[in-house]
Amino acid sequence: MWATGCGWTRPIDGPLEAEAEPKSQPWQHGPLLPVKVVLRDFAAQGLPAPGQPATVKDLLDFITADLVKGGLADFVAPLRQSLQQGRGLLLLDGLDEVPEAGRRRSQIKEAVEGFAASYPNCRILVTSRTYAYQKQDWRLPGFAEAVLANFSQGQIRRFVERWYAHAAAQGRVAAVDAPGRAELLQRAIFENSRLRELAERPLLLTLMASLHAWGGGSLPDRREELYDRAVELLLDTWEGHKIKRDAQKQIIAVEPSLSEWLKLKDKNPKPIRNLLNRLAFAAHAGQPELEGTADVPGKDLVYGLLNLREATETDVVNPAHLLDYLNQRAGLILPKAEGIYTFPHRTFQEYLAACHLTEAPEADFPHQVADLARAEPNRWREVALLAGAKAARGTPAAVWLLADALCFRQAPEGAGNVADAWGALLAGQLLAETIDLTHIHERYEGKVERLRAWLVNILENGHLPATERALAGRTLAHLGDPRPGVGLRADGLPDITTWVKIEGGTFLMGEAKEEVTLPAFSISRYPVTNAQFQAFVEDGGYQNADYWPEAQAHGYWQDGQVKMDQDAQPRQAPNDYGDPFTLANHPVVGVTWYEAVAFCRWLTERLAGRPVRLPTETEWERAARGIDGRVFPWGDTFDLDRANTVETGLGTTSAVGCFPLGASPEGCRDMAGNVWEWCATLYDPPRGKKKIEGEWTDKYLLHEGERLLRGGSWYDYAEDARGAIRYRFNPYIRNLNDGFRLVSPTKR
Repeated sequence: MWATGCGWTRPIDGPLEAEAEPKSQPWQHGPLLPVKVVLRDFAAQGLPAPGQPATVKDLLDFITADLVKGGLADFVAPLRQSLQQGRGLLLLDGLDEVPEAGRRRSQIKEAVEGFAASYPNCRILVTSRTYAYQKQDWRLPGFAEAVLANFSQGQIRRFVERWYAHAAAQGRVAAVDAPGRAELLQRAIFENSRLRELAERPLLLTLMASLHAWGGGSLPDRREELYDRAVELLLDTWEGHKIKRDAQKQIIAVEPSLSEWLKLKDKNPKPIRNLLNRLAFAAHAGQPELEGTADVPGKDLVYGLLNLREATETDVVNPAHLLDYLNQRAGLILPKAEGIYTFPHRTFQEYLAACHLTEAPEADFPHQVADLARAEPNRWREVALLAGAKAARGTPAAVWLLADALCFRQAPEGAGNVADAWGALLAGQLLAETIDLTHIHERYEGKVERLRAWLVNILENGHLPATERALAGRTLAHLGDPRPGVGLRADGLPDITTWVKIEGGTFLMGEAKEEVTLPAFSISRYPVTNAQFQAFVEDGGYQNADYWPEAQAHGYWQDGQVKMDQDAQPRQAPNDYGDPFTLANHPVVGVTWYEAVAFCRWLTERLAGRPVRLPTETEWERAARGIDGRVFPWGDTFDLDRANTVETGLGTTSAVGCFPLGASPEGCRDMAGNVWEWCATLYDPPRGKKKIEGEWTDKYLLHEGERLLRGGSWYDYAEDARGAIRYRFNPYIRNLNDGFRLVSPTKR
């Protein structure tokens, strides 16, 4: 026997079965005859008079009467026999919807407890909203309790498929279009982490599916617009008329909309929306936690609504009646506990708070939202971004006003004020999400330059957490990254001007720290970026056979086409993996060793006088570890604020140079984590002392065999980011965690 907040906690399929065939939930109970009873109807039509005890007979009589009215009287006796023999499943729906008046819930409990005692072998499932069943006097003794789990990935997919199939059956969507639209909605959900989180809630997934269907098979591109439309749809559950029927399914009452119930002028729901905006702002401001939704006191909601009521002094309303009205409708605010309400998701709380800050006269937009976000960014970040996007729908100039309020000082030479840094980061993110940055009016160029300078300051000084520096790097990619060594020169060639000079001499190499001697060389401060590799692609680098002798010799390049093995995705450009892997200032990934070598040949030709190549593993290790054989570029102890590895939690590449505290002794960046870096060197298991002579000759490069990579990546743990760790791969393999950097033997 079960009593539940909404249903079974175990999903039909596990959370990782998204691409698998649907599987049935394990079931050992044999066939059961389901009998559904809506407890609200039972309370209205099957219980004895208030105050009198209820028994199992009342419940059985109600079920029997319903069968008789449906012309199924012959099934009464077999049904009772099935229940007695344990072959029944009694589904009692909506304990929380039974009215309090006349102690009807106490009578319901008596009837259910009596049924469980009389039919001990029958399985019983009672549903209730969680907040209601938490009250001690509601609980059914002897019943196990469970809370409905969020949808798994596979359940989301099947819900969308079946929702659209049902919409087609109802004639709301053309049958031929339903599968395609279902696929589009699934893609939209799983390609956006925020939408995926919303979709785990059945109510919000239904809302999303409705918006998608009404939008002709698409969701709004901007999340602010999506939330706005979702809020309107949720408000509509209060504004729609609710029909009540009797046992014969005849209409006995039409419940008014909330604006009608409150007797608002012209039935305009705008005052209700303004109240909810104000409540959301107050709740968000006062919430101790920075996750989940805040509590809204029931008295604030109820008396706020009653104060909107436009009625005479003789038209008195009992607040309890309004509570009952709200509790029966799953709208924009939901009951959470006795006298406590909350929003369906934090997203809606943040969006409504943003609406308050942009619409309420006392909010003083943009200054209040900017002050809040600068002072407490972890609480107000999303609110500020949504406020800016909402204001932009009125006039784009509002975005620039908010950006100015967030970032109004010039970036300093060294580490700046933390509030200023946060303000700049949020202002840059706001512009990247809201403004078409390809067409900026000249009057705003100075503001953009100020933001670029601040974002560079954040990256170079490392005075915000790693996740925020990574965000600053992504934002800088959208605004244009001006750092030397990251992008292109004026002539369109890669800007490799930030060569790091490594002095010649002896250093300690490998786990055993053996002495190895090298001559001087220069190595690029950063790995090669997407912008720099794209210059090679657009200059016809894939079509010039002179750059590909090794790939030709081994059968992986022919007639301007690169051929890769079945484990790789064939392509001719590096930037087809999706954001953020495509961002201009991120290291290029998914390049084979052959492509890295071809890039070096191309750039050497274009630079006309400065040869560039891949480093040998000996050179790479010397640049990463210094002369003392330290474990990591910065020392012997791992620090997740110094490298982009699994421990840091970014889950993707980061803009080059995001971890300034992780620089090597000579100043090379990203030599631990971010991407594995190809070396010229062949894998040689019995590694002894290495030499660089001969590793960039035609003969050596033409050798078949695995090539070495060094440094670890965003996809690997700190153990693999140690400077002495060697990794090997076939030269034709592409991975989303493999890139490269350059070496030049020429002195500066």
